[in-house]
Amino acid sequence: TAIDMSAVFLEVVVAPSYTHEALNILTQKKNLRLLSLPHITERIPPADREYKRVIGGLLIQDHDTTGIDWDQARVVTRTKPDDALRPDMEFAMLVVKHVRSNAIVLAKNLQTLGIGPGQPNRITSTQIAVRMAGEKARGAILASDAFFPFSDSIEAAAEAGVSVVIQPGGAIRDAEVIAACDAHGIAMIHTGLRHFLH
Repeated sequence: TAIDMSAVFLEVVVAPSYTHEALNILTQKKNLRLLSLPHITERIPPADREYKRVIGGLLIQDHDTTGIDWDQARVVTRTKPDDALRPDMEFAMLVVKHVRSNAIVLAKNLQTLGIGPGQPNRITSTQIAVRMAGEKARGAILASDAFFPFSDSIEAAAEAGVSVVIQPGGAIRDAEVIAACDAHGIAMIHTGLRHFLH
């Protein structure tokens, strides 16, 4: 893993621990910061809260520790996603829930390819993520932290070659968005769970 990581540009690596062999390889990279967080793999207790100041008060909210509940998720398009893509779908949704809303993430092979963060609308976030991913977007998973209010993001995803869209669903225009996926042969999954990081 350390050898493969040395082949790409990285600024920071965070892991529970490192072997001596891995440290010897990684410390040869100039300006690479290595952090060891032994408890990084532990699940955050549900009782943990986030505290944010707002004008005139304090916002207290639960940490978003939820993942995809495959018993509740449903494929809503004629095209069905390959079950082998489940790890990529889970990874994309894990990343997108930590991006400021309106959040879009493109991922493939357990790697983030493009992130569209915190824009005033979902199409701009999609365009940013697609532009960042470039040609790597072909066959990628597109994850959204909330529903698509219009089909414009699907059109942008189709043009980029995205193969699967995973999102909460629940928009007034869900049927229009699903129809756009069907028109382009894109699989879409509704998870039923929004994230919205603000």
